[in-house]
Amino acid sequence: MKLILSTHNVTLTQAIEEFVLAKIEKLEHFDRWAVDARVTLEHDNSRVPEKQFSCSLRLAVRGPDLFAEDRESDLYAAIERVVKKIEQQIRKRHSKTKAAKHKGGVRAKQSRQAVEAE
Repeated sequence: MKLILSTHNVTLTQAIEEFVLAKIEKLEHFDRWAVDARVTLEHDNSRVPEKQFSCSLRLAVRGPDLFAEDRESDLYAAIERVVKKIEQQIRKRHSKTKAAKHKGGVRAKQSRQAVEAE
C-alpha cells in the first residue's frame, strides 16, 4: 500500500512517521485490497487547546474511499482515533458484503427446496 503523508504546521519527526506507518500496516491487515492511504496532520494554534491537533485519513479501496477525521489535544491520540474510525468502517463494509453473499445463498437454497417440494 502506498502512503502519502503530509503535514501543516507540524514538524514531521521520525517517531511520528513510524507511528503512522505502524497504524497504517494495522489497517492493511483488515483490508488487503487498500490501494493507498493519504494522511494529513495539522496543528492550529487558533483553536481551543483540546482540539489543536487534527488528523485526517483517506483510504483508497475498491468502491467508495473511506475517510475519517479527528481533532484532539495530542497528535498521537488524534491518529489513534482516526485509525479506529477507519477500522470500524472497514468492518462495517466487510460485514455488509458477507451478509449480501449469505442472503443470496439462502435465497437459492429456498428456491431449490420450493422446486423439489412441487
